[in-house]
Formats: sequence, structure tokens, C-alpha cells
Amino acid sequence: MKPAAFKTPSDTQVQVVRSFHAPVESVWKSFTVPERGARWMLGPPGWSMPVCEMDFRIGGKYENRFRNEAEGTEFGWTGEFREIEPPTKIVQEESFELGDTDEAAVITITFEETGGVTTVATRIEYASKGARDAALAAGMAASMEMGYCRIDDLLTESS
Repeated sequence: MKPAAFKTPSDTQVQVVRSFHAPVESVWKSFTVPERGARWMLGPPGWSMPVCEMDFRIGGKYENRFRNEAEGTEFGWTGEFREIEPPTKIVQEESFELGDTDEAAVITITFEETGGVTTVATRIEYASKGARDAALAAGMAASMEMGYCRIDDLLTESS
């Protein structure tokens, strides 16, 4: 698959689009089953994900924590699911604990299958331009694409 396409449609938004050669139900599970999430949301080599908890329902909470094994440093994020429309849409609020802001972002993820290829479109609405710019500067694009490549591998394993 082609790498994810990143755009900044406004001062507070990031739009990410990536396709996967798999049915929508399989891709949906990668985003909604904690055991699968823990296998693809790892970040760069040398990082682990000691916490990947998810109460996948409207109003349910989630938490993801990452650890740099060499340095012992950790960071993470928490959030709450606002809207769930299986298998086409997830809306969640997310607070990232790294940086100077505790402003929550609203993330809308849509899933659309055409001819056995599922396209995932993620729109992240930050509370401010500064929060958006900090996320981009922290390497969000590279980390997301690394994770998406791991989803490709998971989908190949399960087919």
C-alpha cells in the first residue's frame, strides 16, 4: 500500500488517509480490539506498550502508555469514545500527556471498503494551532505510518 497521506486542512486539523488490502471488518478490529492495538501502536523500535486498555462503547474510556525500553521513559494518552457506528465510524476525545497542553483533541475515524480495499480516514481536531503543531513536530506522521505498516502485517497474518 501507499504510505498514509497527511494534510493540514486548517490551523487546528490534521487529516490522514491510508488504505489497506483487507475487508472493513478486519481493519475495524485492528482499531477496536485492544490486543490488536497493542501489536501495531508501538512506535519506533525499542518501544513497548505496557498499557493498552479500552472499554469500547459510547462513554467508554481508553488508555495507551508507551515505554522507551532503553531509557525507561514513558508517555501516553487517555480518552473517551463519543460515537461508534460499526464498522464505519469512531469519534473519540483524546488527551496526550506529552507537551505543554492538556487540551483534548477530537478524533474522527471513518472506514470505507471498496473492492476489498478499506480506506481509513482520520481527522484530528486539536484545541489550538499550537497543539496541532506540537503533535506534528513530535513525529506523529512517521509514527502513524509505522503503525499502519504493522496493521498491514497483522492483516496478512489473519487472512
